[in-house]
Amino acid sequence: MTTYVAVDLETTGLQPGKDAIIEVAAIAFADGQVLGEYQSLVNPERDLDSFIINLTGITQRMVNGAPVMYDVRPHVRQMMADHVVIGHNVGFDMGFLEQERIGVGQHRIDTVTLASILLPGVGRYSLEALARFLGLPSLEAQQTHRALDDARLTVELFWALTDLAHKLPFSTIEEIVQAGQRIGWPETIFFQDVLRARGRDAFGERPSRRTSIFQPEWPNAPTLNEKEDPEPIDVEMIADMLLPDGNFGRQFPDYEYREEQVAMLMAVGEALNQGDKLLVEAGTGTGKSIGYLMPAAFWAAQNGRRVVVSTATINLQDQLIHKDIPTLQRILPFELRATVLKGKRNYICTRLFKQMRHTGPRDATEMTLFARILIWLPDSLTGDVAQISLRSGPERFAWNRLNAENDVCTRDMCAEERCPLHLARRRAQQAHIIVANHSLLMADMKATVLPDYKDVILDEAHHLEAAVTDGLSFRADRRFLETLVGEFTGRSGLLGDIEKKIVDLPEFYRDKVDSYLVTLRQIAEQGQRQIDEFFLSLDFFIRDQIDSRSQFSQAVRLTPSSRTLPDFDHLLLSWENLGLNLANLVKGLMNIAEGLNDINMAVGLAEGDELQLAVRNSAGDLHETIQNIHQIIADPSPDMIYWVEVMRDRLSLHAAPLHVGPLVEEHLFAELESVVLTSATMRTANANSRRGEPTFDYIRERLHAHDALELAVGSPFDYPDRALVYLVSDIPEPNQPGYQRYVEDAILQVAEALGGRTMVLFTSYGHLNVTARAVEGLLAERGITLLAQTEGSSRQQLLDRFKTPGTRAVLMGTKSFWEGVDVPGEALQAVLIARIPFDVPSDPVFAARSETFDNSFFEYSIPEAVLRFRQGFGRLIRRKSDEGVVVILDKRILTKRYGEKFLEALPECTVIRQRTERLGELTQRWFNRQRRG
Repeated sequence: MTTYVAVDLETTGLQPGKDAIIEVAAIAFADGQVLGEYQSLVNPERDLDSFIINLTGITQRMVNGAPVMYDVRPHVRQMMADHVVIGHNVGFDMGFLEQERIGVGQHRIDTVTLASILLPGVGRYSLEALARFLGLPSLEAQQTHRALDDARLTVELFWALTDLAHKLPFSTIEEIVQAGQRIGWPETIFFQDVLRARGRDAFGERPSRRTSIFQPEWPNAPTLNEKEDPEPIDVEMIADMLLPDGNFGRQFPDYEYREEQVAMLMAVGEALNQGDKLLVEAGTGTGKSIGYLMPAAFWAAQNGRRVVVSTATINLQDQLIHKDIPTLQRILPFELRATVLKGKRNYICTRLFKQMRHTGPRDATEMTLFARILIWLPDSLTGDVAQISLRSGPERFAWNRLNAENDVCTRDMCAEERCPLHLARRRAQQAHIIVANHSLLMADMKATVLPDYKDVILDEAHHLEAAVTDGLSFRADRRFLETLVGEFTGRSGLLGDIEKKIVDLPEFYRDKVDSYLVTLRQIAEQGQRQIDEFFLSLDFFIRDQIDSRSQFSQAVRLTPSSRTLPDFDHLLLSWENLGLNLANLVKGLMNIAEGLNDINMAVGLAEGDELQLAVRNSAGDLHETIQNIHQIIADPSPDMIYWVEVMRDRLSLHAAPLHVGPLVEEHLFAELESVVLTSATMRTANANSRRGEPTFDYIRERLHAHDALELAVGSPFDYPDRALVYLVSDIPEPNQPGYQRYVEDAILQVAEALGGRTMVLFTSYGHLNVTARAVEGLLAERGITLLAQTEGSSRQQLLDRFKTPGTRAVLMGTKSFWEGVDVPGEALQAVLIARIPFDVPSDPVFAARSETFDNSFFEYSIPEAVLRFRQGFGRLIRRKSDEGVVVILDKRILTKRYGEKFLEALPECTVIRQRTERLGELTQRWFNRQRRG
């Protein structure tokens, strides 16, 4: 059997060549037995920062007394020898070791890759998350993030993954090995070892490959029969089910009656009865999902009509399907059928996957995805990609070869297949409630996915404009174009697949296709050169319009005035050359498709239909890309926004719609009978009045919901007794001298008073990074960990660490932390808002839309900021028993005329204005008051 060596390092940072190793560990093992271990601290000959000390427990004194890397190097080389190296994100460790001339070119296997294949549905693949999921014993013994502990955990993970591989069908392992060997996939050796170990007892265990490995049960529920004249539902009877002694109270002992929920239920029920359009804001804790699902369920079941419930986030979609709807199904007096329906690209096309099984993956990324699908698909009931993890951009691009998003995929072509997309459609046709998302709702204007429906409820409706914007946007960078064109330059891509299929054809047909392939490769090779020239021209064009030293993303809008700049003509000419080349590629692909069709009709061609499908799909993708880029560069529409984005040395082209409201009006309000839009935050500042409660005016205008009825129901939470809003009175305004010092002092005071349990919301990464560097060491001195949303840290990992019982931590986040974060209980007791969350004025979409207002600040900037401000405030109180403090660190809320609009938008709370120096004392007094009460 193969001898492996697990390696793990601790380092001063993430960049080999710039950062240094401070600890190294290696463990050699084979056939389930450890052969030897090595561990050593390493003197990096530099100071350690507090983050590394806090993360690893390795102090400056410890490394000062350790050997330098030169002395450690021979021991590491001896341990690694010629063994196969394994590691968790092994590329990171080997990057540092190769800088020390250790293991250069040595075969290595990544346990992250293996885990993503053998545990396709886990979702999170950090070493700790996998160890916890698998119950690995070494995890409990780990005290800190140290190299030897992590190396031991990696070995245990490898053994656990080996056990999982041994449980796979022999034919599956064999297919993975054969496909991996063809392209030199590094992880092949792992599956070869499993195959060898299984070889002796696998006789007679080789089933023939089935046409499809996706074999779910076909749904047999009846299709809904819609009544011509719908009967109104009895809204009062339904509302009675929510009474304390009603169906809910009898079924669920912890059920709490909420008047706000009943008011929402009745309004939604009447909207369905009357065919109305309705806006509903329901405060946190209302239970709004039950408030709209109950009348929707009765309406659908009574009248044989589907109700589509649309969300903006996957989390809410999962909550509806796995929690709220099953809850309803337990108390309803009839069968309620519900299903999730997503866009085509979310479902695997079994026909295309069958083709990949014959032709084989083309590179390591496709191979990893191929192996994952082989293991996942036989047990899947849906073929939905959400059940597996697409972990990178290249994997998402590889998925494009396999998903059902293609114009030539029809039900007839899949007559012998269990097609996931058609299976999902069939379930939707039989369902009373279809859970979808905003993007699908607006993108499916031709009804190619959703079955007919007349009633829709949109939850998280404050995201509708952004969701439609994202769904109708376009992005292309150099890598995207090079990958698209690169399909037609080498021997391993689509053209290579064609060559393999025509090798046994009569010479006449083979020569005909060969001539097409030669021409196409020549065009593609020329296209690659023209891509370089195009992006060079683009770089010249934007060079004087950006700060070349910036480490952050920058955007340059393409406006009528910018198109008159001197270098734009050269950019336009460069695109005309590239666009012509890409158009010739499309023509060449269509010639090949027609040629393959002629051959298939004349003499027959193995997998002929699949090859034509692949060629036509590639031509369609290319044609759509040409149209989009041509519009950006040469033929702009007044209804679109165009810009170039620069991130360090990477350029990308973008397009987005200027107006969303007309589309929503046309495809929702005008076409459907009942439309309900709901959210916890829909009302915002009224630009036409100086004082007063927020209104629905802004969202009405943005979404063209001019004639919709409206209802605002508050939260059942006792905010005056549970939430303190602390307005810091002596802090300078942002961008004034001294402001940053006050922010840092406020964070330290609150964190010390509460023992962590604090979230700080920022509006930019720059401000977050500056603050994190300033307070990290001071927090560490107080025994408090800083968890900051910096490069390389995922939102979910930070939240998981923050929620861990006993953790004393301050969590710092930017845009994604302002909403959708649910940390109930004592884990979160304070939210600090560093600045009013105004949009960045240079953001292209925001800037372009601002130009459509007479007074963009009051009519657009402030309403958007108020909505986001309310979302940030909403992070604090998530349950009835929660309590805490919200600290506003932006003095403009007190000094500017618009500041009152933000405070008026909050629920009624206890509000105090005090100096920074009393923040810690009054925070503690607030919680002591609560305990005494």
